Amino acid sequence: MRSVTLSNEVMLPEVARMLSEGKQVTIRAKGNSMLPFIVGGKDSVVLEGKGLYGVGDIVLAEIRPKLFVLHRILKIDDEQVTLMGDGNISGMEQCRRENICGRVITIIHKGRQIDCDSKKSHRKARLWKSLLPVRRYLLGIYRRII
Repeated sequence: MRSVTLSNEVMLPEVARMLSEGKQVTIRAKGNSMLPFIVGGKDSVVLEGKGLYGVGDIVLAEIRPKLFVLHRILKIDDEQVTLMGDGNISGMEQCRRENICGRVITIIHKGRQIDCDSKKSHRKARLWKSLLPVRRYLLGIYRRII
């Protein structure tokens, strides 16, 4: 497989376009906003364009023109979607439903494929969400051991 490094400003609008055409796209994650489930610079994600998204899904969303995030859906109110990175201890983003470009269906971690639609993945995400009050301490420990 060919690997190309581009800035997010160049790459993510193109990824969004490809997803809107129904293609699956694999990208290497950047940043630490999705720790501990997605490690920036090491893990990759497989995205698919899909019209239906639910609470708990990890999505690529354009929160402002040409500013994209790969975060988990916390809440959906009609057309308004609230997102938050798993590695964040505060701060949420909002976008409209139509600004969601695609959904992560697979996380590739250390060569292993993790199905984001599995019951195990959903249980882990719900548990992590419930740990938000102590997430700061858990992430501190996690960052020291990785």
